[in-house]
Amino acid sequence: MTAQNGKDLLIKLDMDNTGNFSTLAGLRASRISFNAETVDVTSLESAGGWRELLGGAGVKSASISGSGIFKDEATDERARQIFFDGEVPDFQVIVPDFGVIEGAFMITSIEYAGTYNGEASYELSLASAGQLSFTAL
Repeated sequence: MTAQNGKDLLIKLDMDNTGNFSTLAGLRASRISFNAETVDVTSLESAGGWRELLGGAGVKSASISGSGIFKDEATDERARQIFFDGEVPDFQVIVPDFGVIEGAFMITSIEYAGTYNGEASYELSLASAGQLSFTAL
């Protein structure tokens, strides 16, 4: 695999709960992380006193974060409305030359910022709210 452009990692949101995905415009940086809690099953009988973990157990989660500037009124408004209405719509994350992660996410925070002689910007964070699917590209 060759190096990839960071701008090709896209976060898309379902605009109308029908699978009509649009890229969150204006993002300058984005990140997705996956987590899995461990279930420790270590006992006095564990070989050499090494920790043992129970495979396939524990809670899996994903989080998405991004920051950028306002570029598209429709996606900006949709993200804001999702937060204030407490919706948990589907999002997609396109990872170039890797795949598409899709599933329900909750917007857990939106931050707006601006300086006197600069552009208005925003940051948002999302947390997975159900099972995610992965489709290889």
